Amino acid sequence: MATPDAPVVIRMSPMAHVAVAFVAFAMLLPVLALPWLTPMLIIPVLASVAIVRLRTVAKRDTVTARSLLKSTTVGWDEIKGLKFVKGSWARAELRNGRELSLPAVSFSTLPLLAAASGGRVPNPYQ
Repeated sequence: MATPDAPVVIRMSPMAHVAVAFVAFAMLLPVLALPWLTPMLIIPVLASVAIVRLRTVAKRDTVTARSLLKSTTVGWDEIKGLKFVKGSWARAELRNGRELSLPAVSFSTLPLLAAASGGRVPNPYQ
C-alpha cells in the first residue's frame, strides 16, 4: 500500500518501445542497401532513451519534470495553473511567467497528479 507522502511517478508507457522497434526494423532495409545511412540507427536508440527518461515526479510539496538532459523541480506554490494543449503534455504555468512542460501528464493522468498535490490540483473526474 502506498503511503500518503510517496512520490507519484507519471511516465510514458513501456509499450512505446514496440513502436520504436517497428521504426528500427523499417530503417534496416535502407541501411542495408546504403551502408552510409547506418548513423540513422541512432534515432530509434534516442527514442528508447526518451521513453525511459521522460517523466514527471509529483510529491506533496514539489513537482519534478525530467527531460532528456535535465530535471527541473518547482514547488507547488510556484505553479499558477496547468494548461492542456491538444496533442501535447500538460504545461505548468509558473508565477514568474515561464512554462514548464510536464512529461507524460495528460488529462487522463490528471487524477494521479491531483492526488499527489494534496489538493492543489483539482481532480476533474470528481
